[in-house]
Amino acid sequence: MSVFRYKGSKVWTMDFVFHGQRVRESTGTSSKTLAGKIEDKRRRELEEGAAGIRKYQQPRLLSVASTEWLEMKKATLAPRSVKIEKANLAHLLPELGKKLVCDIEARDVARYQQKRVGEDASPKTVNLEIGTLRAILKRSGHWARLQPEVNMLATRDDVGRAISPEEESALIQACGKSRSRSLVPFVTLAIETGARYGVIRTLQWGCVDFENRCLKWGKDKTASGTGRVVPLSQRAVAALSFWATHFPERKPDHYVFPAERYGAGGDEFSPKAYHVEPSKPIGSIKEAWEAARLRAAQILKGGREDSDSGEEPVPLACRFHDLRHTAVSRMLNAGTPIAKVAKIVGWSASTMVLMAKRYGHFSLNDLRGAVESISGSGIEAVSPVFSPVSENASGATRPN
Repeated sequence: MSVFRYKGSKVWTMDFVFHGQRVRESTGTSSKTLAGKIEDKRRRELEEGAAGIRKYQQPRLLSVASTEWLEMKKATLAPRSVKIEKANLAHLLPELGKKLVCDIEARDVARYQQKRVGEDASPKTVNLEIGTLRAILKRSGHWARLQPEVNMLATRDDVGRAISPEEESALIQACGKSRSRSLVPFVTLAIETGARYGVIRTLQWGCVDFENRCLKWGKDKTASGTGRVVPLSQRAVAALSFWATHFPERKPDHYVFPAERYGAGGDEFSPKAYHVEPSKPIGSIKEAWEAARLRAAQILKGGREDSDSGEEPVPLACRFHDLRHTAVSRMLNAGTPIAKVAKIVGWSASTMVLMAKRYGHFSLNDLRGAVESISGSGIEAVSPVFSPVSENASGATRPN
């Protein structure tokens, strides 16, 4: 046994040579007998590791295993992804957290899926939560035995939709009545570029090139979308140019849509923006967006207030992400090649066909125009000619 104590210390330190390397570590104890046992254990661990013997892992509760897994993943996950994983665990742990990872069975996963669906969680959300569980069980080596019996829930690819020109007009008009002065240019840019909410929110003035009518997006959801340069339509340029007049002292590192607060003042109680922080992006437009959806629905109904009829106001059926669906559908319907659409909205080459199927929303008239283009190629249309049919004596028919 080779343990010793440094002068003035009561804690024993192990000291030995393993494979030509000096190992000197504190045992953390003042008992010489226990220090000797700790040294023996440390030697055995090193010998087993050198021999390729896998260390036996003690059974862990899912709550413990999930904490260890999340700590390990924090180094490689984006902050937003860490929040998503924590949200998933917030649903998983109350149901499965007290179970040992080795005791979790496929039926437990199925019961969890049924319970979450019963709570009106969307299939996509439940699948994300099961994906987190799968990652934890994979690390513990227990997912392989569950995998054959665990089925992900079926999700819909037709959730999004493209808004009509009438709905768009009503929506922009409704945004113009919002206290949030940034809502009109924000929504206009979303429709005209098909960009996601997050990249619009964090756009900086240094990335907007008015001279060449284009801009460079920052970090996006995918690697293909991050840093892409896209041209701007005349409408987008006009909206951004007018918006820029609100910030005459803007700098390249200032955000196009800065954090600011809104109030109302004056005899007419008109909306006012104050406490503008150009070095900080706008926090959220959710409240203003939801109010605009309600106003847009009223505008489409001719200005009639639903509250007058005693009915609950129904907002326009349009998510913010539907503005992206709208942009993509309009580009595809105009005959824009998929490759160009993918470049503009940030799809990767491997997924652009699938994404075009998901984001392309065409009416029957849109498809009718495509069919009519087949016979509109300049070839003279000829009516099909069929041989006349006569009936013979036996009742059978034969061509003349």
